[in-house]
Amino acid sequence: MVDVELRHLRTMAAVAEEGTFGRAAGRLGYTQSSVSQQIAALEKAVGGAVFDRPGGPRPVRITPLGEVVLAHGRGLLTQATALADAVDRFRAGNGRIDIGTFPGVTKLILPGVLRQLLQEHPGCDIRLSEVDPDDPQIGDLDLLFYDDRIAGDVERVELLDEHYLLVAGTGAYPAGPVPVELLDGAPMVAWPSTYHQKWLERTLLGHGARPQIVFRTTGHDTIMAMVRAGIGSAVLPALALHGSEAQSDNRLSIHRLQPSPAREISLHWSAERAQSPLVARAIAIAVDAAAELAGQL
Repeated sequence: MVDVELRHLRTMAAVAEEGTFGRAAGRLGYTQSSVSQQIAALEKAVGGAVFDRPGGPRPVRITPLGEVVLAHGRGLLTQATALADAVDRFRAGNGRIDIGTFPGVTKLILPGVLRQLLQEHPGCDIRLSEVDPDDPQIGDLDLLFYDDRIAGDVERVELLDEHYLLVAGTGAYPAGPVPVELLDGAPMVAWPSTYHQKWLERTLLGHGARPQIVFRTTGHDTIMAMVRAGIGSAVLPALALHGSEAQSDNRLSIHRLQPSPAREISLHWSAERAQSPLVARAIAIAVDAAAELAGQL
């Protein structure tokens, strides 16, 4: 295989375009002897002359071998320039980032993260996907928001503890925190038996409460509509209630539970892959956004 250096090809291209070694040296900021040495090294690598040198002030002429070398060399120089540009953009944070998320994070944490990333790095390529709560995998993701530990060689940073709150009709419970055991046998509207709902019901049972589930339905808004209708209360995550109409609805009351069921929301990434500047920045933004949100919950 021919061992050709890019700097030699760059010098050859300059000589071909300028016509003389002297003018090529002035363009490149080299001495003429340095240009001669580089062309000689290139000719040694390809096994023949790439220029005919008539001597004196007359321009050099490219040889047939030189035409072949220059034709392919220009392609290599173009690729090298593209590579250098891609590396520069990567270091500046304009690469691609793949993020796994779930609804609570998607609604309240992720928009601020994405907005700031795009403001700082308008050229970045952000790809989002929903997490399978039953089998979360880092895979090819750069970052993964999740509320439990993830198997494998994974690093993580805790973002916030999300508490579950009791949503009931006004006057159904005394003002203030409600002991979990008061929910034992109480009518309740709940999600279907999803991963998180099963975890919640196990947690309530561990604190002595087995509510009577009178209706299971999807969607926090639908559940709250049923609570307004008076068929039961509901236990929902704080992120689902934050900023919702439920907080100002005089038909509903929202209570902390004692003890309070909570899930730890963290941001995960592979320990086996080096972080790009874009990923590192996304982590920092997410930590700040979660800390601000935690102060509001």
